[in-house]
Amino acid sequence: VQLQASGGGLVQAGGFLRLSCAVHERAFTTYAMAWFRQAPGKEREFLAFINWNGEATHYTDSVKGRFTISRDNAKDTGTLQMDNLKPEDTAVYYCAVNSWGLPTTEATPYDYWGQGTQVTVSS
Repeated sequence: VQLQASGGGLVQAGGFLRLSCAVHERAFTTYAMAWFRQAPGKEREFLAFINWNGEATHYTDSVKGRFTISRDNAKDTGTLQMDNLKPEDTAVYYCAVNSWGLPTTEATPYDYWGQGTQVTVSS
């Protein structure tokens, strides 16, 4: 299963970015999807997950109300809309899928990962 993340870039504080994750797998419709990020010198951090049909989502507190996770099963893609970005959001962002379909905040159960896309927020 291949995941391709895109949409990262440089943005000023208060701005927005929309990350996309293309999943090259027909079974994507049964997978849970999540987004994580990793800043230099820090551990990988869970941001949000979405279940297989998009009816259940969960966010970490630091992005709740600013980030929105969604998916389009017809297009085998997932999206992370990021609004009101802050300098502390600067990191490499990763999409991941859990082929067992279990949405979780833990990284280990996600068995396929994208390559990461850099997000830099300037103050």
